[in-house]
Amino acid sequence: MERTDHPEAWDERSTLLTMLQYTRDTAIEKSTGLTDAQAAAAPLATSPLMSVGGVLNHLRWVEHSWIENRFVGGPDLGPWTDESPDQEFIDGATLPLQTVIDGYRAQAVATDAIIAGLQLDDRSQTSFRSGEHPTLRWVILHLIEENARHNGHLDILRELADGTTGD
Repeated sequence: MERTDHPEAWDERSTLLTMLQYTRDTAIEKSTGLTDAQAAAAPLATSPLMSVGGVLNHLRWVEHSWIENRFVGGPDLGPWTDESPDQEFIDGATLPLQTVIDGYRAQAVATDAIIAGLQLDDRSQTSFRSGEHPTLRWVILHLIEENARHNGHLDILRELADGTTGD
């Protein structure tokens, strides 16, 4: 599959969904080819939970949280707890990398299926502390931002793991 940030159509929805998929594909590409040990490594002393597997697993569960839980009001199935609010990072570092990638891909499929039945101006079932219910447009942009920010982390982690750099 070719990774591209060019939408097939230039309308707002196509552009947003293309960019979301591009950031997902980029995260997976930055992880592909690493061993499970490399994906579990947390080489940044000040960020002991920051591993390739942890970041990918985090991205998976962030999508679940924003779309399946907050937006459509489904149950929160994320691994986090009050005692371990970053459990998705911990789990991602202990699972085989392919399992994490497969989970992220499956979440993307689930997210896309839900989004397909919604309009960009539809409002979330849950609100911010201010009482405002974000639009689907905002949530998609937030997911793009989340993925893009963490793709920068994956750049660093991949370079530290095996010297690989790239876009």
